[in-house]
Amino acid sequence: MHPDNPECHISHETIYASIYAHPKGELKKAMIEALRQQKATRGRRRTTPAGGSMVLSKMNGCTALDALEGFSRQLGKQPAIMRQSFTYDRGSEMACHEEPARRPKLDIWFADPHAPWQRGSNENTNGLLREFMPKGTDLSRLSQTYLNDVARLLNQRPRKVLGFATPEEAMAEELQALGKIVALDS
Repeated sequence: MHPDNPECHISHETIYASIYAHPKGELKKAMIEALRQQKATRGRRRTTPAGGSMVLSKMNGCTALDALEGFSRQLGKQPAIMRQSFTYDRGSEMACHEEPARRPKLDIWFADPHAPWQRGSNENTNGLLREFMPKGTDLSRLSQTYLNDVARLLNQRPRKVLGFATPEEAMAEELQALGKIVALDS
């Protein structure tokens, strides 16, 4: 309401504190529904930085072979230095996990059961994806072009954890730094 008067500005923390400190009832429910993640309570803060850029892959189904084909296709497009390991949950779609480890030559790590904090950046990205694909969306109707557009939008969004750089900028910086190391080792 007062963009030119800094004394009238409030931080996002103040806004969240007032939403979550509000007594129970319909007003609190309505305020939480207006939030992006719509959580009834605030969670723990992340302590590890998210890095790299996100890649989305359209799969023809939800079987282990469909996941294998999708992972191989998209991960194969990444620079070799950036696809050394992959952490995944224990879903049945990873039943063929030995094969993706051979194809793009990467190490596969599995998170412990019921331990989403071991894949923190993945869980955060899933929350961001819900803005574009709410629960219940028929993913079979989405094209790879649409998924690429969503990934591009997310990779161009500044992140506090990256010093307000975008994942795209952080990835370019990392690749440049790695390129210098490889050149020195040659």
